[in-house]
Amino acid sequence: MQRMGMVIGVKPDRIAEYRRLHAAVWPEILAMISTCNIRNYSIFLKEPENLLFGYWEYHGTDFEADAAKMAADPKTRDWWDVCMPCQAPLATRKEGEWWAMMEEVFHHA
Repeated sequence: MQRMGMVIGVKPDRIAEYRRLHAAVWPEILAMISTCNIRNYSIFLKEPENLLFGYWEYHGTDFEADAAKMAADPKTRDWWDVCMPCQAPLATRKEGEWWAMMEEVFHHA
């Protein structure tokens, strides 16, 4: 199992919409997340900085393949189309990233 963290901004005028969307995530999206071996997925909001922190545990063996499978799913792409306008990616993210992946520097079990 691999713990993964990521961060992105959220537009201040879209926070209510982002909360509404994630209070009722489409069942197909939740199923795809599970199919792609992602468990314990949480998103946290930090205001007034308007940052979203995402955390999940990856239980598969090929994250790149699972991420590609998710990205190819039409319903997932529809979900991203409604969520992405709410988000404000960090200027410092790596090329090809939307959410900026984070390095784990501490864990206590």
